[in-house]
Amino acid sequence: DVCSSDLNFCPSNIDGIAERNGKFLVMEWKRPNERLSDGQRRLLQAFAKKPDFTVLIIEGNTDEGLVVNDFWQLHAFNHAKIGHGAEELKGFYLMWYEYAQNN
Repeated sequence: DVCSSDLNFCPSNIDGIAERNGKFLVMEWKRPNERLSDGQRRLLQAFAKKPDFTVLIIEGNTDEGLVVNDFWQLHAFNHAKIGHGAEELKGFYLMWYEYAQNN
């Protein structure tokens, strides 16, 4: 087993990551009412503290197409709702790409 009960330390997964010119977009998908584990929250917050990382938490799924409810941007110590729906998420993704491409 990779996890160590002595250390309370286990690997965590990330649902999506994109890189452009040293800028990273990290995306974590959660179903409605599904919570981040403490370890996953700490991992994502550590990414969010890095200047070239943007971290999104997306409520929805991709089981049968793209279903997006709300989505939030995670910052070092808090989060802010930044959109709702698949079209707004696509718009954010394109906006992030333009930012990463030109900075």
